[in-house]
Amino acid sequence: MDNSKESQGDRIKQLKAFDDTKSGVKGLVDAAAGGVVDIPEIFIRPPDEVAEDLALVRTSLRVPAIDLNGVDNKGSSIRGKIVEEIKQASEIWGFFQVINHGIPMKVLQELLNGVREFNEQNVEVKKEYYSRDPERMVKFNTNYDFYMSRAANWRDTLIVDMLNSYHLDPEDLPLVCRCATINYLNHLTKLVDTLFELLSEALGLETNHLKRLECEKGRTLACHYYPVCPMPDQTLGVSKHTDASFITLLLQDQVGGLEVLHGDRWAQVEPIPDSLVVNIGDLLQIVSNDKFKSVIHRAIGNPSRARTSVGCFYHGVATPQKIYGPIKEIITKESPQIFREFTVQDYMMKFYSRGLDEKSGLNYVRI
Repeated sequence: MDNSKESQGDRIKQLKAFDDTKSGVKGLVDAAAGGVVDIPEIFIRPPDEVAEDLALVRTSLRVPAIDLNGVDNKGSSIRGKIVEEIKQASEIWGFFQVINHGIPMKVLQELLNGVREFNEQNVEVKKEYYSRDPERMVKFNTNYDFYMSRAANWRDTLIVDMLNSYHLDPEDLPLVCRCATINYLNHLTKLVDTLFELLSEALGLETNHLKRLECEKGRTLACHYYPVCPMPDQTLGVSKHTDASFITLLLQDQVGGLEVLHGDRWAQVEPIPDSLVVNIGDLLQIVSNDKFKSVIHRAIGNPSRARTSVGCFYHGVATPQKIYGPIKEIITKESPQIFREFTVQDYMMKFYSRGLDEKSGLNYVRI
């Protein structure tokens, strides 16, 4: 028998055995004898990937932090300064943090606490939500690409999928984080509207241009829990990837671990209390005709502390199908169109049918 096929068969058996426990990575940690976790082979990264990472060094440069205080004064010099800062960050980094964004600290903390409590509660309660059914709006599992990736990631995720249905019934959410999740989503609405206004202005467009494209419509909330990781050099919390979104807003606790590839160096996104991380996704890079950059990022595990983060991905309109493409006002003789038109549904299908650690989906629509 072909050894590679036999090895792949063994791996699939190991993946299924883990998945059938419905306990997630946290279940492995809880079951560890004497508190020492023996990381299963399915989580160990291939040697070539580890070697590739070792060739990249870290930089002391920091992702820009942008103060949104005064942003509502349209036409003011303060707003103009904020727009310029967002333009620079979106073109050079693809990432920035925002402070004074208007969402109360209590709202942020209650969500992080709720996500942590969901993951640290009795496993039998969590099992009720464990699923890989793409039609289920609220589900809990380990890695959406569990059966496709070269190595599984050391994290569990509670997913709220509002890509095709914009109505979320609060009763579908776990009780322990229900109110905190709804409260957070409600508070995000105004901030996201403001961010799309600022990004429109940063592209030299009318303030409501991206809003008219309904970039904020379909969204996915991913509540990540990264258990203590005894071998962070061998297994990642999230593999390096770009996001299949227009923008992503990330709430992270103070543990840290998010890294952004800036040029050929990894830059840490150090947590700023009460801040939110904003990153440009593939879809905004496409419609901006490559002006704004969707950059590779990843999350590193922590050997002594569990980490919690919540990402909200804004995908635009998936159903009914809507055609998106580079914004005509941006295309010029000097900056000709470099991407084809696409539908969110098609782009997302391609995204979910490949491993998170594979090449960017931008190649699907590049002319």
